[in-house]
This record gives sequence, structure tokens and C-alpha cells, in this order.
Amino acid sequence: MQTKQYTRPVYILFLMLPYGISLGFATVTLPYILSTKGFSVETIGGIVSIAVLANVWRFLWGPVADLTLTARKWYWLALICCVGTLLSLSLLPYNKQHVSLLTGIVFMSQIAATFVMLPISIFMAVRIEEHNKGRAGGWYQAGNLGGVGLGGGAGLWLFAHYGIIPAVIVLSILMVLAALPVLLIKDVERRSGQTVGQEIKLMGRDLVSMIKKPIVVFVIIMLFMPIGTGAAANLWSAIASDWHVGADMVSLVTGALSGITGALGCVAGGFITDRRGVWLGYLGAGVFCAVTTALMAALPYSLPVYITGVLVYNFGLGLLNAAFTAVILFAIGKKDASTKYALLSSIGNLPVSYMTAVDGWAHDKGGSKYMLMIEAVLGILFVMICIVVLKWMRSKNWLVIPQYEDVK
Repeated sequence: MQTKQYTRPVYILFLMLPYGISLGFATVTLPYILSTKGFSVETIGGIVSIAVLANVWRFLWGPVADLTLTARKWYWLALICCVGTLLSLSLLPYNKQHVSLLTGIVFMSQIAATFVMLPISIFMAVRIEEHNKGRAGGWYQAGNLGGVGLGGGAGLWLFAHYGIIPAVIVLSILMVLAALPVLLIKDVERRSGQTVGQEIKLMGRDLVSMIKKPIVVFVIIMLFMPIGTGAAANLWSAIASDWHVGADMVSLVTGALSGITGALGCVAGGFITDRRGVWLGYLGAGVFCAVTTALMAALPYSLPVYITGVLVYNFGLGLLNAAFTAVILFAIGKKDASTKYALLSSIGNLPVSYMTAVDGWAHDKGGSKYMLMIEAVLGILFVMICIVVLKWMRSKNWLVIPQYEDVK
């Protein structure tokens, strides 16, 4: 069993799979189930956007992970809750009379999933060496997207052929198996020698110190922008009929193949970010995503366009997600990592939620092409704004790397 202070970035891949599986079920398998039950795309988009909104609020329970149990104990507890809520989804009535109940339970399942992420952010901040954090970010998002591929694609295929209960049982087993590498990472203890009140006070000072840095303020604003949100990925299964794509092909493309291409994008994004910097990694990936979305909107409805477009889109999303994680790790340092990572990543998930709702509205108003073009235009616009602001900040010498605190 590995006990050294620093650990291998690749372990983060496996620890993130349970989160991705839960998210994939909620954003791929569930929309397909609802579309077969007669739900409108706008309604499906609303349900999924509320589910994704759970990621926005995880900063509220980030301090709990920093101030109470060890990182490893929190990971196991979160995994149990994540599996339990996933199993509960197999017992729900999927009809229009129970939209509120369905929305509420799906939202709770994603709250449980966010608790899986909190201790992982602690492990990345404390147990990954600085020069490997881009790679860690890549593996983190590879686990995210790979898990979405399993929870979405494999879940959809299992549902279509065997029903929802076998699908959920298989996914739950995969979650547990993926969690085992946590035993190879040295645990991170909560701070000792301080009362809870003192710890909260110190945490508050640390947060204030972080947000006083101009570069961190810019990061916060940038994460709120609709750059490479991947919102369309939450609706690929619901709008697949526009491209005349059947259930098996949807499950293959949005599941296994998207998981593979997305994971490859994450690894490539981590590599690029470590070597070329977080700004090029993040904004460059945003441009890639926007151009891909615009091309998919411009091309005719056909099976090859759907397959190629979805896979290239997911590769670009992987590039951006790796840079997204590296940007946050760049800003937060090591101390109170769960709280600060949860705060910034929660902000970064707001665009995913509101753009999913916008995409659903745009689709019902003007169709899939209209939806994709709106997402592309907004992405390019806000990348340009960020480039202008970064140039201005460089002229003011405000692009300063935050100092990293020493944490044992």
C-alpha cells in the first residue's frame, strides 16, 4: 500500500468514475428514458439543468469535508450515498404526473455525487506535485467523462436491453470497484489543535486572502462565462431523432465512444496545459468547442454528422475540462482545498446549468441547429472578451501566480 506524501495522478481517474457514472445516468440515460415517455425537450432540459445545478451548490458543504472527517473517510461515505441514490432512481415512476418527484430525486442523486468530488479535490491539492497538476486535472476530467460514458452509454444500452434495475445494479458495482485505488493514496487528516470555531475563522481568512488576488477574481469571472460548457452533451440523446439515430447508436456514441474521446481529450488537455499554460489551455479549448458546435449546426442532418460531431465535441470538452481543473488548482493553493475548489468549481458549473436550459429553450424555439449556433456564438464572444481582459491585466502586472501554502 502506497504511503508516500505524493501520489500518482492516474489514481484520480478511477476515483472520479463514480461521480461520472451518476452524472451520466442523469444526463444521458434519463433524458432518453423521458423522451420515450413523451416528455418535451424543454421539460427534459429543465430536469437535467436542475440536476446539474447540484454542482453549483457544493461549495456550501465543502467546509464540512475540510473540517470534519479525513479525506478517505469522506470519500467512502460519499460513495455509499452515491450508490444509494442511484439505486433509488430505478424505483421511480417515469410519467408526467410525477415530474416534481422525479426532478427532486435526480437533484438529490447529484448532490450525493458532488460529495464524491470533495475529498478528491483535497487529494489533488495536497497529494499531487505542482508540476503534475495539469496531468491530475486531465485524469480528473477523464474519470468524469469516462464515467459519464459508462453511466450514460452503458446505462442506456443496459436499460434498452434488460431494463432499468439491471442497469442500475451493474453501474453501482462499477462504482465500488472504481473506488478501490483510494486505498493507495495517503490520507489527508483534518487540521488538529484548533476548535471548530477557530478553524472556521482561519478558513474565512484564507478565502478572503484568495479572492483579494486580481488573478483569482478574473478566474472567478471567467468560470462564470459560457465558454465550452458542454451543455449540448446533456441533450444529445434527447435530440438524436433529428439526425435519425436509433437507441443503440445513441448509446454507443454518447456512451462508450464519447467516454473514450472525452478521456483522450482530457489527457491531451492536461499535457497541453502543463506545457503551454492554463490560459491557452482553457481559452483554446473553448474556441475548439465553439467551432465544432458551429460546424455541426451548419452541416446537414445525417448519421455521420451526428457521430462525428458528438465525438469531436466531447474531445474538445475533454480538452477544456482538463484546463478547467488546472485553472482552479492554480488559484486555490493547498490549504482548505475542498472548500476553495468546491467554491470555484461550483461557479464553473453555473454555465452548464443555465446553458442546458437555454439550449432546451432554443431547440423548442428553432430546432437543433438554432440551439447549436447560439451555443457556438456565445462561446466565441466570451473567449474574445477574456483575451482582451488578460492582455490588459498583463499590462498591469496582475497575472501573478498565487502562493501555495505548505500542508502536511
